[in-house]
Amino acid sequence: MPVSKKSHIIGHDFVNIAATIGPHAAFHALLRDFSRFGATPEGGIHRPEGSAANGEARRHLADWFGQRGHRVVVDGIGNMFGIIELAGPDAPLVMTGSHIDSQPNGGCLDGTYGVVAGCIAAETLAQEAGAGRLKPRANLCVAAWTNEEGARWQPSTLGSGTYVGDFALDYALARKDGDGVSVAEALSGIGWLGSDAAPAMPQAYVELHVECGPVLERRNLRFGIFKRWWGCRKIELRIDGAPSHTGPTLMSERRDALQAAARIITAVRQFADEAPKDVMHTSVGRIEVSPNSPNVVPSRVRLFIELRSAEEAVIDGAFARLEATIAETAKATQTGMEIERDEYRKPGQFSDRLADLADRAARDLSVGVLALDTIPAHDAVRLAPFAPSIVIAVPSIGGLCHTPLERTEPADLALGLDVLTIMLRKLVESGGS
Repeated sequence: MPVSKKSHIIGHDFVNIAATIGPHAAFHALLRDFSRFGATPEGGIHRPEGSAANGEARRHLADWFGQRGHRVVVDGIGNMFGIIELAGPDAPLVMTGSHIDSQPNGGCLDGTYGVVAGCIAAETLAQEAGAGRLKPRANLCVAAWTNEEGARWQPSTLGSGTYVGDFALDYALARKDGDGVSVAEALSGIGWLGSDAAPAMPQAYVELHVECGPVLERRNLRFGIFKRWWGCRKIELRIDGAPSHTGPTLMSERRDALQAAARIITAVRQFADEAPKDVMHTSVGRIEVSPNSPNVVPSRVRLFIELRSAEEAVIDGAFARLEATIAETAKATQTGMEIERDEYRKPGQFSDRLADLADRAARDLSVGVLALDTIPAHDAVRLAPFAPSIVIAVPSIGGLCHTPLERTEPADLALGLDVLTIMLRKLVESGGS
């Protein structure tokens, strides 16, 4: 979605105007507002977690909730929760949301779409409850999770993982980026290292997202339900060679860490190429080279490797091949190799009950539905073992994501909002069950 050059309506005036223009227009206006923070000339956003732009987006979200009288909670890892009390302080909780951090030079929709849609859906239900048209038995929460992307700090989904107890808070806060800055230091620097107690685990969690893939568009469908997620093994491999002058050093005597890395990268791609079609995805998405001089033999390289599949056996087999390749390559290139981080997220399945609810909501709108796998992780993957969770999606034009070219048709974005609103209404009315 292009970055708007016009002034934006915010504060109480926005509430009054939104009441007359309806939820779709209010949604698109709020999404345009968020596209300002970290806006890039190419039409995307650069809003890594803990950056100044991320802090501005967080402030805008907190203000949006505060102006409507909703409580804002910021926990110890910086997760933000807007609490919309519809059924009283002791009522169960229904949660929606996503994240507002981005990849470097990323797109305006990934993550932000789910948070903004959650806000507008929550406002719609709050208005219905206030007018007596909704009899809520649960409260509603919109979450913006910290460091979902994992672009600045690893592991990804750090905030939601800390919320459910996968990571200790001290461990999460101590993660450091490539410049040695910790999560705690960065969040403190932008004023969003919270101390509030996080809300209780929800009765249901619904996350709306853009597909970040091409399947819906190619099938000419407008709505998908992610019923399961792929597993992923993320490996950080350090390769140690020896620095020397690239001119006089004999080729036979070089211990070139980058040349060794190239062999590993090629092998990782072959793991996917030699597997059955669409069964496995692999990548080396980040390379750190030292000393990174054109006339010094590289002495240290770090590779960030991913092995993805819906089948555990496929990932396990690829990892065994990787270990063998590491040993063979280290010997052939006279380099040392060590796996410094090995994070394994097993494949799994989302809630059938929530998938059925999403299916009914879409069909109530006369929209066809496609069952999908999510290959990238979402915060819902962290919550799924602890609370019924689901990810629903609308098409990505060209399947593009993590790029300024990331786009979805405005009508499809509005459709996702409508499905989400129907689902949340049903859940709030039923107490989350």
